[in-house]
Amino acid sequence: MENPIIQLDGLTKIYGKVKAVDNLHLRINKGEIFGLLGPNGAGKTTTILMMLGLSDPDAGQATVCGINATRNPIAVKRKVGYMPDNAGFYDNLTALENLLYIGRLNGIAEQDIKARAQETMQLVGLSDALHKKTSAYSRGMKQRLGLADLLIRDPEVMILDEPTLGIDPSGIRDFLELIHHLSRQQGLTVLLSSHHLHHVQQICDRVGIFVEGRLLMQGDIDTLSGELFGKESFEVAVTVREEIPREGRLIAALQGMNSVVGVQVNGQTMDITCSTDITPELVRFFVQQGLNITGVQRKAYGLDEIYQRFFENNPKKVSA
Repeated sequence: MENPIIQLDGLTKIYGKVKAVDNLHLRINKGEIFGLLGPNGAGKTTTILMMLGLSDPDAGQATVCGINATRNPIAVKRKVGYMPDNAGFYDNLTALENLLYIGRLNGIAEQDIKARAQETMQLVGLSDALHKKTSAYSRGMKQRLGLADLLIRDPEVMILDEPTLGIDPSGIRDFLELIHHLSRQQGLTVLLSSHHLHHVQQICDRVGIFVEGRLLMQGDIDTLSGELFGKESFEVAVTVREEIPREGRLIAALQGMNSVVGVQVNGQTMDITCSTDITPELVRFFVQQGLNITGVQRKAYGLDEIYQRFFENNPKKVSA
């Protein structure tokens, strides 16, 4: 990668006879959202603790913002905001009072701190709950306040450990959209660990599948899909008003198109399997043939399918 802000080289952590993290190599670029995905107990949190200098590796090193996390953990903490799976606050204080306290602990000038706290609360969508005690906050609101806790420190990197745990589905969507918006707006690098695959794929630029302490695959969704599904990475279902003949010139022409792997006809719907996404070309083809399109549905394999296919091909790698 051209500009890694997080660089893990041979990172290893051993507890007794168990390798919690096994020779991990990873590069994450500035401004990138990277999802570290895997089941509970895979070693994700152990990796994060070593990146923050809170746990020493048995081998290898973690470099964050150009700083060796083991040798200089305090300097890393000044650059990185970390939110565990359960962000904690003083319940007897309001959200604003909590943020003012955090700001003072981080050395923000007294004359600036209140305006900065209010601005940060607005960024995370909690302006209307500034003076509400955090004991009355929902789980989703507390996670947003956790983001405010990070942002008031003006970090270069945010590390979020299972941030969607315990949030309802609509709250998860809103929370992830907020992370994506903040990353793009402020150029923040985000490392997000999770075992909820379909949630994370909405915002991540790249993901890594992490199991039993090892990073087994990494890349964007299309790359991983291509590696596991080969020439069957994309499916497009085109529905037309007319009945489609099962044989003839139309089928032959489709089969002759670049990237088309297979064609199946089911009444008024044609399912076309492709090695690349050629949905626009297929739509143009059907229009040129004088067919009246009533629906187009593109199926790309998501993280859930990628994860399942990987373990179908590698059954010994399934974590107990």
